[in-house]
Amino acid sequence: MGRTPRALAGILIAGLICLFTAAPASAAFQQETGHLVTPGQPYGGKGRSGDWLGSYLVGGKQVFCVQFEYKAPDTNEANRPGDELKTKWGDPLPGDIAAEISYLLLRYGDTRNPDQAAALAHLLHSWTAAPRPGHDDLNPANDFRHIAYDAPFHLAKLPPAAQQAVQDLRADAEANRGPWTTSVAAPKDTQIIGTAGSWRVVVHNAKDKDMAKVPVTVKLTDATLPDGTTQGIVTTGDDGTATVQVVPTGAHPGLASTLSAPADRPYIQAPVDVDTQRVVSTGGEKQLTAHDGVAARPRAGTVQVTKVDAKTGKGIDGVVLRLTGKDRTTPATGQDGKPLVGSDGKPVVVTTAGDEGKATVDGLRAPQEVCVVEVSPASGYDRSFDPAQPPSACGTVEDGATLTLKVANAPNEVPTVIPAGFGPPTATLHADTRTITSPLGFVLLGGLALLGSAFVGFLARRRRPATVRAERRGPASR
Repeated sequence: MGRTPRALAGILIAGLICLFTAAPASAAFQQETGHLVTPGQPYGGKGRSGDWLGSYLVGGKQVFCVQFEYKAPDTNEANRPGDELKTKWGDPLPGDIAAEISYLLLRYGDTRNPDQAAALAHLLHSWTAAPRPGHDDLNPANDFRHIAYDAPFHLAKLPPAAQQAVQDLRADAEANRGPWTTSVAAPKDTQIIGTAGSWRVVVHNAKDKDMAKVPVTVKLTDATLPDGTTQGIVTTGDDGTATVQVVPTGAHPGLASTLSAPADRPYIQAPVDVDTQRVVSTGGEKQLTAHDGVAARPRAGTVQVTKVDAKTGKGIDGVVLRLTGKDRTTPATGQDGKPLVGSDGKPVVVTTAGDEGKATVDGLRAPQEVCVVEVSPASGYDRSFDPAQPPSACGTVEDGATLTLKVANAPNEVPTVIPAGFGPPTATLHADTRTITSPLGFVLLGGLALLGSAFVGFLARRRRPATVRAERRGPASR
């Protein structure tokens, strides 16, 4: 574009169908922004001191004039709704010219640059009061109703900067006239409640090119802007896109956009007084809207499980657990809505680690009820493990929260009964004093008793003869 357009936010810009007169005596008018070219274009058989090319102030607003040489508007001019803007001769404007007028009034209608204001007034007169082929519309003898606008005459009298502005505004209007289009695009990735996502508002012109510096009002549902509000104004960049950070607050965040676009054709407001310029309503007259929405999920939840010794409360390292749904069989669900499974297609497994015996699983969809189920026990905890009813714990994962679960394992008992190593399983030796009940034990014990008795008798027999012998030797010695 020849210039960077200024951002306007839904401002109603008015253009007027008007005439410059040297000094109207019947009404007070106020020239606002522009240039006075001297001398003016003659008409009615008379020369004129100058023509004002620029804006006027009417009803407290800056307006422009498009009907050459009609009476300049009173600052308090009363107007009423009219019809579509036509040429000074009552002919319809070509569609592209009508669209360019609407665009220029939207983009430059409130300019405070004299060169731009003069250029805009010049283009409006050139389009709406151009001489018609086969008509003597530039004859200086024509009255104000029948005189055409001599564009080369006026352009030559404008300052060089205003002449350049005429080229710039014309190129801008040709490139960016309406009708515009707009759209809203929600992010393609999963939206998480409480986490900002980038939404896009795009504005294109009639040639499907990007429109920069367009102010857009956005209104959010089930969501807020980062500052906590639900409505604001953003401006498109050079790529015709405004990026909006949207924070979902509910399950169905949506963004609606509204912007002021140039009308396809400008419309007039007819003055109450005759022979006075008309007001052209454009700029804020056409509102473009767009909307998009998406589903949002709660923030991911986390499960932290601790495996402990049932007696000491100390953590157990190396215990394998499966993370399941509430039925203890199907997999739990991740934040992306997919089941959490391992390479074997079964619910994902985790292994406790460290002195605390902990394992953590992140990225769980919330809310959902989950369970951790022991797959195999750690060494020293196997005797109380029942594969048919393995230890487990369950709970509900909440939005953005950590669910803590604890599973306790009973350690293996130190045996108080030790196998005896003899005979059938009923032959046991207890650590405490007990009567042996095995039949084989009785036989062995009886055999030992008999053997002991025989040995005692043998010793007694040997001891008795010796005594006897000793007694027998006694008398002989005497």
